[in-house]
Amino acid sequence: MAGGGTCPERVRKVREHIAYARSAKGGQTRQGYSALVNNEATPRVPGSIAPTTRSTTSSCGRHTRVGTSAIAGLGYYLPKDVITNADLSSLVDTSDEWITERTGIHSRRRADKLHATSDLGFSAAAAALEDAHLTADDIDMILVATATPDSPVPATACIVQKMLGAFGAAAMDINAGCSGFLYGLHTADALVRAGAARHVLVIGAEILTRVTDYSDRRTCILFGDGAGACVVSARGVFELLYTGAGADGTQLDLISIPAGGSRSPASNATVAERQHYLKLDGGRVFRQAVRRMVEAGHAALAATGLTSDDIAWAIPHQANARIISAVGEQLGIAVPKVVMDVAEVGNTSAASVPIALARARNAGSFVAGQLILLLAFGAGLTWACQIVRVGEAR
Repeated sequence: MAGGGTCPERVRKVREHIAYARSAKGGQTRQGYSALVNNEATPRVPGSIAPTTRSTTSSCGRHTRVGTSAIAGLGYYLPKDVITNADLSSLVDTSDEWITERTGIHSRRRADKLHATSDLGFSAAAAALEDAHLTADDIDMILVATATPDSPVPATACIVQKMLGAFGAAAMDINAGCSGFLYGLHTADALVRAGAARHVLVIGAEILTRVTDYSDRRTCILFGDGAGACVVSARGVFELLYTGAGADGTQLDLISIPAGGSRSPASNATVAERQHYLKLDGGRVFRQAVRRMVEAGHAALAATGLTSDDIAWAIPHQANARIISAVGEQLGIAVPKVVMDVAEVGNTSAASVPIALARARNAGSFVAGQLILLLAFGAGLTWACQIVRVGEAR
């Protein structure tokens, strides 16, 4: 990810966080902080968007930072219907032991047949608005990250806008695979800081069970349905300190739904060849997912002058337990500090990070002053990263 020379405002903010932690612990630095400040230029990861680090008015890297942004409210929704490993063993040659050992997943959720992605997104969005103490009238922009829209046109975000009654808000979808929600945060951060929006509703919602091939045991064991959402405002409980995103289109074949678009329209042949289901190259995806999220994490730490010891919690995309553990290990973040939320939820793609963040918050895992590293990787290839600081609960 891109960077530049020394940024005095960035250094000042890091020192403020350290001082905050010390005051909270009677002069002792809180775990999750370090007094080290790295003033070297941040290395750029090929294919990445120049990251932004928090300051009030300063020039860091390529961008002038103006204003602040934060997550002001969180919400999530999981369907009631559960698909267990035992259920899948009746469909393909697998077992609960085989799936659990390789993925850490015991079950995943399935949306009601009458529900679409917008229904799940609406439920998560309503919860996030309530958590932020806002109404639909307060929202200026709705961003829905999904690879499973209700239909190609119109945007699922417009459907959610209608359901919420947020008629003063612009609305659009983001398709960045499993990185979609963090891409949405990246976009919302820029809108709020620039003054183009006061409150942005970011939603990650998926009904992956509709594009999962239940004759393919390599993929059907992974995916579930769900939605997570947040409201991004100038002030909130989770202050956004850093955000960055990147992509590598040369490896677009690793994760794809081959048919159904303009290149390969739906036909009898594409249906017969099962080309409308999600395909992935497991081994290559594992290597790329770990590599890209680790690189994104290192770039974020370098840009902010932090180290892995400063991170209280890491929340990677909840792909499977092996990927999550490998990312934490290679970043030097101990497993107990890496949130793992796949056991009863599975891989919910763009919804996985907001669901994991909301569930961890609701469980009382976070303490004011802690730093949280959010990471994602998805089809495209895409990846993204944010660092947020936990504020005082309202």
